[in-house]
Amino acid sequence: MYSENWTQVTEFVLIGFPRSRTLQLILFLGLLVTYIVTILGNLLIIVLSWSDHRLQTQMYFFLRNLSFLELGWVSVVVPKMMVIILTRDYSVSFAGCILQSYLYFLLGTTDFFLLAVMSLDRYLAICRPLHYETLMDHPICVRLVMVSWIAGFLWVLSPTILMANLPFCGPNVIDHFFCDSWPLMKLSCGDTQLLEFVAFILSTAALLGSLALTSVSYICIFATVFRAPTAKEKRKAFSTCASHLTVVVIAYGSSIFLYIRTSETQSLFVKKGASSLACIITPLLNPFIFSLRNDKVKQALCDALRWHRSIGTRSL
Repeated sequence: MYSENWTQVTEFVLIGFPRSRTLQLILFLGLLVTYIVTILGNLLIIVLSWSDHRLQTQMYFFLRNLSFLELGWVSVVVPKMMVIILTRDYSVSFAGCILQSYLYFLLGTTDFFLLAVMSLDRYLAICRPLHYETLMDHPICVRLVMVSWIAGFLWVLSPTILMANLPFCGPNVIDHFFCDSWPLMKLSCGDTQLLEFVAFILSTAALLGSLALTSVSYICIFATVFRAPTAKEKRKAFSTCASHLTVVVIAYGSSIFLYIRTSETQSLFVKKGASSLACIITPLLNPFIFSLRNDKVKQALCDALRWHRSIGTRSL
């Protein structure tokens, strides 16, 4: 418990960066390249799925929203990291730290809900093809995306409010590269049992609940695919969900390892690595996973490049 004579911390100091200036600059260049590629890759998915008539389907509507969400998720963390490295100012205001933590978990939670919706979409497309257009028309798709965002917003609101009202009397040093919730809770000089309980229940429900829907959907998909009469039909069915399944494994694997396991023996280095995988590497890989394994996206990209090349040739 904290005493009555205490002063509220007004800022936090992030020390989860290399101490060597050379390593910091190498990290900055790596982050800059990663961020640019992530932004361009996800923007490319958004533009292609919006403009190409072959990609005007439910699956690409969800993919477009996932790419938009990934843009926000990586932008919550990476730009601030680069600013810190350049300016060597490791301080973050109390309000800024709470806001970053809230946005990180808002976008992360929404990401899981949207992945679950995408798995439901694949289930209906493969297992209920005759009713697919009725069960998953455009208004329903829009409502499912809106529900994912609203659920993500409300899901992390109460833990954030509890966090913001905790007393922080010092120290104010966070051994991380952004304002994650678990190091913030350790810095509080008040009772964090309620927050830890609420955060654990909500994170477990969000992760395992959406994972359960995804798992059931894919069990049904695999059962349907294995009953397909020809190998060609099996390959075609698997190809429509292989990219999504790859992203699911990466996203859920890293996040369940981070936020469901609460053992004190878990390495801080491993936690940082899992955080990096969730909010930096996954948004970087998603455009490649969904485009390189998708013939329609590759064809749309080739057509777009040919169109721009022909416009450039005519202008000359």
